[in-house]
Parts: sequence; C-alpha cells; structure tokens
Amino acid sequence: MGKSRFHRLFFPCLKRTSSFRRCPLSNRSLILASACVVYLLVAVSQVGYSQQQQQQQRARSIENDKYRHTRGLYHLDVPDSVDLQTGAGFVVPTRSNVVYITLKPKRLKPAHIRGTIRPKARRKVRRKKNEARSAFTQNKRGAMERHAGQTKRGSASTSSGGTGGVYYKSLDIIPTDPHADFHISSIRIYSQKAPPWLSPRDVNVMRFLADAKVLRVKEVFSGGDSPSLLVFEGETSPAIDLPRTQRSRVCGGQCGVVGRPVDTTEVFAFHLDRVLGFNRTLPAVSRRFSFLHDGQPCPVVSWDASLYPEGRAAGWSSVRLTWGEYQSSLKQRCWHKNISPKPDSGCSTVHHYEWSKLALFDFLLQIHNRLDQSCCGFRPRQEDVCVELGHNAECGDQSHIQLTHIVHRGHDPRRLVFTNNEGFFDRNEDNLDYRLLEGIKELPEQAVSVLKNKRLREKLLQSLFLDQTYWESQGGRPGIDKLIDVIERRATVLLTYINAHGIRVMAMNV
Repeated sequence: MGKSRFHRLFFPCLKRTSSFRRCPLSNRSLILASACVVYLLVAVSQVGYSQQQQQQQRARSIENDKYRHTRGLYHLDVPDSVDLQTGAGFVVPTRSNVVYITLKPKRLKPAHIRGTIRPKARRKVRRKKNEARSAFTQNKRGAMERHAGQTKRGSASTSSGGTGGVYYKSLDIIPTDPHADFHISSIRIYSQKAPPWLSPRDVNVMRFLADAKVLRVKEVFSGGDSPSLLVFEGETSPAIDLPRTQRSRVCGGQCGVVGRPVDTTEVFAFHLDRVLGFNRTLPAVSRRFSFLHDGQPCPVVSWDASLYPEGRAAGWSSVRLTWGEYQSSLKQRCWHKNISPKPDSGCSTVHHYEWSKLALFDFLLQIHNRLDQSCCGFRPRQEDVCVELGHNAECGDQSHIQLTHIVHRGHDPRRLVFTNNEGFFDRNEDNLDYRLLEGIKELPEQAVSVLKNKRLREKLLQSLFLDQTYWESQGGRPGIDKLIDVIERRATVLLTYINAHGIRVMAMNV
C-alpha cells in the first residue's frame, strides 16, 4: 500500500527527468536560461519592494519629526546672533495639543557629583583689583563693538557718562532687519499654565530675560569696592504684561543683569526658592550672548531698581550687622508678631522669620557669602576667595565679623531679597557649613514639608525643564539629576539636624 503510493508520487518526477535528458542540448540550454531569468526577476522584485518599504519608513519618520518640531518637542537651533539681530522681543510659537511633560523623580543610584559635574572655576591667580571689578574685559568690549558695527543689518553707537558717583559705558544695538522678527522661545511651557509655584509675573519676566531683543548694554561702575554690573536693556512686547519698574539712569525700561558663566547657580537658586515657597530671589534664566563669553550660557537676573533706592552709587539697600549683633537679634525675635522692638535693642529692620528662611536656603545651596563670608564654619580650600583675600584669618574674633549681601527693597525693609546666590555643589556632606544654622530655633513649615514628602526632585525637574538653555548646559536630565542628588542629600542632613536640635517647624507668613 505504502509502496504503491510512493511510486505514484515519485514516478512523474522520474519520468520528467529522463525526458529532459533525452532532449537536445539546445533545448536544455534554453530551459535553463529561462529558469535563470525567472529567478532574477523574482530577486529584483524583492529588492525593489524592500527599498520601497525603507523609503516609506523614512518618509513617515520625517513627517513625525516635522510634527514634533511644530509642537516644540525638539530644540530648534537658533544662531547666536539672534540675540542682537532679532526683531520682535520674544514671539512664542503656538504649541497646542501638547500634554505637559511629567518627569519621574525616581533614581536607582545617586551619582557622585565630582565625577561628572565640573565644579565652579576657582581663581588660582589673584587679579588686579580694577580688573576683578570689571564685568568684561577691554577685549570683549571691543569685540562687542565690532560685532555690532560690522553687521549690515543693524547699527551701533557707544557712549559713556557718569552721575552721582556712577560711571557707565554703553553700547547701543539697533537691529534694522525686518526679516529677523521670528524667534523660538527658550522657555518651554507645554501646558496652559506653568507650575503653580511660578507666578504669571515670574513667567513673563523669564520670557523677557530669555528672549527679549537687546537694545543696549551698559557696564555700570560705582564707587568703593563694589563690582561692576553688566546690564542689558531689552525691548518688551506689548502683548506681555510686565511689571512696571522704577526708571533710573542705569535702566530706562526693562533690564537684566548678566553674570559670568560660572555663576549659573543663580538659575538653580531661583527655581529652588520658588519650589520651597519663599519667593525671595529675583527671576533668573540662562541665556547665550554671541558678543559675550564666546557664546557660553550666562545667568541673567532681573534688574530691580528698588534695591537701589538712592542710586547705584549708594550700593545695595542692605542691612549692616556683625555676627554678634545677628545672634542677639535672633534671641530677641525682632518684629515677631509685628511688635516694634525697643530703640536700644539693637534689632535691625528685618523680620525674625526672614533669618530662618535665609538659613535654610543657604544651607541647601551652601551659600556662605552672606552669613559666613570668612568661611569659619567649614574647611575651605586654598583657592577659595575667603582664603585668598585673608578673610579666614578673622575667625579668631567671630563676633565682629560683618555679614554681607543682606539686602532688602527700599520700600519693604521687613523682607529680605536673596541676591548673589553663589552656591556650591561640590562640597561633601562631611564638610557642610553648619554655622549657617547657628542660633536658628524655628524653620518654615512649608519648606520643610517639601523636603519631607519626597516631592523636591519632581518639582525641581518640572521647574528647571522650563529653561531649555540651562537644562541643556548642565547636560540634560542626567546632569540635572546629579545636582538634585546633592540637594536631596543635604535635605536629609538638615532633617536630621532639625530632630537632633529640637528645632520647631511652624508657619511663617510674613
């Protein structure tokens, strides 16, 4: 049975093979050639089909990229010269139907900050006093003038002047290109509203600082040892409501103060201040200027004329206190419950709760230039400014050391303004400055709750993501995570300190 079935299947094939062998040689060659041609046609059709599939996939990917570009999901590279030669101040393209990005805060393993983030550049060689005070060198000033003078699309004029102890040099930059009006904002807000800890005023000022067309730049000098300020005046858009600022000879409209590339802590400090609920720092963003610092990202802080009620020559509207007077005012709880202190109490104009907020803020960022300018509370390095200038030698008589950068607005002497936020992320937990917390018996409940509920990372990621230039300058998400790792470890140390010293946590609404 099985044998007959095998013969029925195999016999036709055997018969065709034997008949093929009996055919003439020419017929056999023709049959083989025909088979080869059929095989080649099949192979070529398969290759063509695969190439067509690849082309379709590329077309789909290009369409997806275009779609994401129109929604602002990719960074659009804008030439550096757009800062000086763009037209409208800050036109933001419409980004509809985009869901606000939620950044997951979980990290498996915290990274070591020294291995990846370059610490702040320390000056190993002392500079001359006049050179250190200047915000930018003569070479950079000449480069600015050449940049503005050589462009065909604009005109520039330089001027200088002085009044009331203030001397300034100004460079006017007037773009005239009508086609340079479009500018992609570096402030990324993909939802209808910004995070709740940022007010509409904060967002408007951030957009101005990041995107405004630069009209003129001034380097402002003042008397004494105060460093010069590099101030730019920008063109505001009538579509955006910006707070009215006090006009002065330094700034006739809306202005920003440009810092050095190594001072990017100002941007991080602004977002940390808002997340903690203090609202004591001035809005700050990171921005590139093609005429300054070789196009590196620089911190730009909002100019506030109310900090100089008597003009720039008089300096900050600051509080003069020694360390001993500061500790005495903490014990007396000055202006607590709005009770006026006695004339001979030695109290300053600052409310008692402001010192608690300042101490917590400075400890997280390890800012010692306010409460510990002489670096008495930690082990400084030889290249630190306090060692170079000899301030560290004053630690033997700490009660007479002057506090610095204790600033308030002229019309609001009860509240502090946190300026010159020079923080350090490269200081280990075994060398933290606990002197910043000395004498503090209460801390603000709102800020401590943010540290306790493990939401600090999530909020900082959402807030810092808005500033695209700062985000990318720190290495994107991995670099930002390393900075937040440092703050979280210090927050853990601070919570332990609160429990160990019995510090009260209370509401501080001033």
